[in-house]
Amino acid sequence: METNTATKLILIAKIAKERKTEKFTSLMHLLNAEYFYECFTELKKRKAAGIDGRTVESYSDGEIKQILSQTVEAIRQKKYHPRPVRSVAIAKDNGKTRSLGIPTVVDKVVQLAMTKILTAIYEPSLLDVSYGYRPERDAHTCLKAVNHMIMQKKVNWIIDADISGYFDTIDHTWMMRCISEKIADPNFKSLIMRFLRAGTMKENIYQGSAKGTPQGGIISPILANIYLHFVLDLWFERKEKRTAIGYVELIRYADDFLIGVQHAEEAKQILTDLADRLKKFGLRLAEEKTSIKEFGRFALENQTKRGKRKSETFDFLGFSHYCSSTRDGRFMVKVITSKKKMKKSLTTMHRFLKSVRVNKHPKDIWLTLRLKLQGHYNYYGVSGNIEGLKHYDKKTQEYLFYWFSKKSQRDRWNREEFRRYLARYPLPQPKLTYAIYNTW
Repeated sequence: METNTATKLILIAKIAKERKTEKFTSLMHLLNAEYFYECFTELKKRKAAGIDGRTVESYSDGEIKQILSQTVEAIRQKKYHPRPVRSVAIAKDNGKTRSLGIPTVVDKVVQLAMTKILTAIYEPSLLDVSYGYRPERDAHTCLKAVNHMIMQKKVNWIIDADISGYFDTIDHTWMMRCISEKIADPNFKSLIMRFLRAGTMKENIYQGSAKGTPQGGIISPILANIYLHFVLDLWFERKEKRTAIGYVELIRYADDFLIGVQHAEEAKQILTDLADRLKKFGLRLAEEKTSIKEFGRFALENQTKRGKRKSETFDFLGFSHYCSSTRDGRFMVKVITSKKKMKKSLTTMHRFLKSVRVNKHPKDIWLTLRLKLQGHYNYYGVSGNIEGLKHYDKKTQEYLFYWFSKKSQRDRWNREEFRRYLARYPLPQPKLTYAIYNTW
């Protein structure tokens, strides 16, 4: 019996792990109709449509199977061309917007199929310093690694770096050279390039893609990880760490990364080297968001001697990190929800409650409200951040009472009615859900 693609991917991952220099020369046969249909069933429903206006749930089983069979044939004949992604503007924390690209359902299927192949080939080679968009790794494990690095290693300085418009500025030529390190199948590489150059459609105006990979595409995270694996991770491991006199370490989550450094002069040199390295590959540091912070076991003491009341802080993955101490005086790194993430979360909650308060009874929005609260607590409920959770809970209840006290005379709440309703239909309570250090 013929082995299916899922089984073959397990074998590919095994070969990639055992033979680090292996190049894969034949991959296109993996892209078959059965595999595409499996990928289709994994796509999330109730998501925005691409430029063709079709959603996952709009396809019947028979229709999508026929279309996917036709797609396989088009790929084999080299006639398949991904359609431009539909560009939509998403608000950023700084008040600006970023573009999100929404592919068609069929293109999502092909991207997911290719992403699984790329993951099987590259995942065994990616370094442990990388945490974003990888199996069995997430933002919490990354935060834990940052905490342990500062708490357990000789870190006195943090390079807080930001790559300007990373996903929009990836160089396609260099990207394909990175891909060629492990893939020698010209047709598979050609298919990747077609996705990179598919372009965007905004308000019926097409714009080509000379560089970058659209945020929103299923294949974009793995391509972005592969790019920074060669551009940043390996370079830092082989050059900066080997030439450093003191301790240095890089921790990366997608395009967000920190570098812990022991000596100030080395921190300055690494930052200079980093800017030069990124420039070579078409990237640049956002100067206004990149800095060297004195941070670590002796930072508070040193800055107190210089007349500063508080030590420096840095934001990473939605949390502000600051130097503190335990009750018995030992050094400790603590975190709290960053101000800009708190502001964004509360603004989103405020708008949600404002939008539903007119025509809906509380019981009609309670399920959604509970999910929103629990989702916030699940992410931000890390060691030491209970005050951040309580603030979010308090403000949410204030918004809730405010908007539902403005309903019609018949439906509006007073304070006592509000308290009784919460007692009868309680909302999730602030609760720590993830330990980044073992003190609770």
